[in-house]
Amino acid sequence: MSGQNETRPTGARKGAVAATGRKVPCEKCPLRGKPVLRDFTADELAFVSNFKSGELNVEAGANILLQGTNSAHLYTILSGWAFRYKTLPDGRRQILNYSLPGEFIGLQGSVSDEMQHSVEALSDMLLCVFPREKLWNLYTNYPALAFDVTWLAAREEQILDENLMNVGRRTSLERTAYLLLHLFLRAEEIGLTKADAIQFPITQQHVADTLGMSLVHTNKTLKKLAASKAVLWKDKLFEILDRDALHEIAGFEPTQQRHRRPFI
Repeated sequence: MSGQNETRPTGARKGAVAATGRKVPCEKCPLRGKPVLRDFTADELAFVSNFKSGELNVEAGANILLQGTNSAHLYTILSGWAFRYKTLPDGRRQILNYSLPGEFIGLQGSVSDEMQHSVEALSDMLLCVFPREKLWNLYTNYPALAFDVTWLAAREEQILDENLMNVGRRTSLERTAYLLLHLFLRAEEIGLTKADAIQFPITQQHVADTLGMSLVHTNKTLKKLAASKAVLWKDKLFEILDRDALHEIAGFEPTQQRHRRPFI
């Protein structure tokens, strides 16, 4: 298997340290068997195993991809959380989306000369590393996997559409409730929650930078949300106390996932 001499991927800052060889073979991937994720055929599993060049350990706070650079790698998250963001020249940050286990990052660099956003680790992470130069083999020889990549890109667009609606039209209380519920449900479907609680790796500053609100306004809004008795968020432990009430505050309409979603 390849990956025995893996080096740090282009665009990753200090804090991203490549693992030696493969500690998690594709055949024993912890994401396989998750009810929300589709399984590979034997041929697809063999291809993905060959496609993968190794693994990457990333420390919380490190950048995996940097705006303005061109990374030679793509990644699937095995464990940990990350967020995509853009910065203005004066340093102001807009968080675009969050990435959880099973999700694919770095695809934008395949169609652009350079990344138009950065990706930072919210927590310590383990990533599967794929050479971008081999991506064409997936499209030419494995149409089902190629469709999966297209599906993942479309899902990212759908999430961004919802986030734009959230920031543009919902009130500060509605948008805060929506963001927290949205992140909780994504974590829940991948098995990261326990009952109605989760240890969120995000802070109030992350919420503010996602919703385009000041930190003071975010703090006041979170206190108002807590006063509704729909949620409790203390010392990073986030708990939904009344799911129906949170859905109502957020204006969130739940949808049924009809098919198991893909991952690479």
